[in-house]
Amino acid sequence: MSDTVYSSQKPSLDHNPDLAKLAKSYEPAPIEAFWGPEWATRGIATAKVDDGKDNFCIQLPPPNVTGTLHMGHAFNQTIMDGLVRYARMSGKNTLWVPGTDHAGIATQIVVERQLDAQKISRHDLGREAFLKKVWEWKEESGSTITRQIRRLGASIDWSREYFTMDPKMSEAVVEVFVTLFEQGLIYRGKRLVNWDPVLGTAVSDLEVVSSEEQGSLWHIRYPLSDGSGNLVVATTRPETLLGDVAVMVHPDDERYRHLIGKTVELPLCQRSIPIIADSYVDMNFGTGVVKVTPAHDFNDYAVGQRHQLPLINVLTLDAKINEQAPKVYQGLDRFAARKQIVADLESANLLEKVNPHTLMVPRGDRTQTVIEPMLTDQWFVTMSKASPNNRYQPGQSIAGAALHAVTSGDIQLVPENWVSTYTQWLENIQDWCISRQLWWGHQIPAWYGNNGEIFVARNADEAKAKAKAAGYSGELKRDEDVLDTWFSSALV
Repeated sequence: MSDTVYSSQKPSLDHNPDLAKLAKSYEPAPIEAFWGPEWATRGIATAKVDDGKDNFCIQLPPPNVTGTLHMGHAFNQTIMDGLVRYARMSGKNTLWVPGTDHAGIATQIVVERQLDAQKISRHDLGREAFLKKVWEWKEESGSTITRQIRRLGASIDWSREYFTMDPKMSEAVVEVFVTLFEQGLIYRGKRLVNWDPVLGTAVSDLEVVSSEEQGSLWHIRYPLSDGSGNLVVATTRPETLLGDVAVMVHPDDERYRHLIGKTVELPLCQRSIPIIADSYVDMNFGTGVVKVTPAHDFNDYAVGQRHQLPLINVLTLDAKINEQAPKVYQGLDRFAARKQIVADLESANLLEKVNPHTLMVPRGDRTQTVIEPMLTDQWFVTMSKASPNNRYQPGQSIAGAALHAVTSGDIQLVPENWVSTYTQWLENIQDWCISRQLWWGHQIPAWYGNNGEIFVARNADEAKAKAKAAGYSGELKRDEDVLDTWFSSALV
């Protein structure tokens, strides 16, 4: 075989090679450098349609446009490549669709860090100028990952490559959002979300990493309002007592049953809060008395909804104590406030004891900051609500339709043992928060009137028309938030 086999030039296709000229070891780089372009030239992976043949089509899960491949990508694409080549050799119409994802948070962080090095923030630039910087960064670095995929030799139809913020993709995203809103499957509401105080945005559960850390369990005395004694509450977050709206005990706990319905004085805050009963309480943990802070804890939020308790948010979006708390704590960082509150409790003889305690601490996977459950206005996709206007699955919820697709056999999971995991996930799924307080991404197609009305529309002109039809003629302001990256990832 000619030495040109091991150069970047076209190798000899001689079927009777001179074996003496073969290299002593396999050298993949030059061979891969040749065959990738060769397959592209021959159009081997280009989809061809024959109505008489079966179809086989899959999508490459779009990797982050500014990222680089890792072993997980290589493993996944190797499996997909084998399936695609087998389908093609079996005579099927075969299509493997490639694309890249704009990767909202990941990409914005990279550009913001570049600006930080120049002592500039995105707010200094303004939205338009900042987005121009992001597009420039995307053009500079966005080709790296697709070049790596090509080097892997993936049998992909590159003529159909897309980017999740291409005009065609953006149009599809807007259309889906408007359609789901009209079907009652998207809504805006004030709910607890995972909040990253450093990024200043809601983040998904997958972007929160919880790990064991050594902390403390503070036992705090809550004086009974009638002066007959104290209830001792154990907490790992004393700073959140500023937002307490109740304390709760288990209804079967004989120690406290006679106190249900009475009130206690909230330490350091000069207000009374009720003693309620709820089976959520673990009688064997701590003292068996639990503080209820619905605006700062997901479990407490559920308790608050059951008992119709008020919501008192005591944190700003950058995790400082706000004006809802006593003045002495306002403006303090949450952890500085913790130290001050503990010191004040001790001075007031309201701190009974402090024990070392191992707890799970949630941190943002990008900033490593402690994630706060934060009560904010966000957009959600309802997962469990049945929609009579759902044009695809009338009367079914999104989760219900997804479950039915697997239980009916329309979709098969391989291996089958994942069916139980899939089922448990969908049976316990929460509504999906799809809004992010970022600038890079698909801007939410909603406009707000000065009177608080919301008009969801495909463009500004349609929003004005809807506002006019509703009798509103004032100024409209578009929602500044963008959609969660995953909202657009699968819209090919």
